[in-house]
Amino acid sequence: MLRLAALLLVAVSLSGCGLAAAPCRVVSAVVKAVPFVGHQAAAPTDACAFAIDP
Repeated sequence: MLRLAALLLVAVSLSGCGLAAAPCRVVSAVVKAVPFVGHQAAAPTDACAFAIDP
C-alpha cells in the first residue's frame, strides 16, 4: 500500500510540469504576435518552457 501511495505521489508531482510551464508559453505566444521581431524575441521564453516541460 505504501508503494502505491509513493507511486501516485510521484505521478502527481510530475504531471504538474505543464502547469508550471504555462506562464512561459503564454508570454511566448503574446510576444510572437509582434510583427517582424516576435519570433526572435520569443526565443528565451520558448527555451524557458522547454526547460520546464520538454
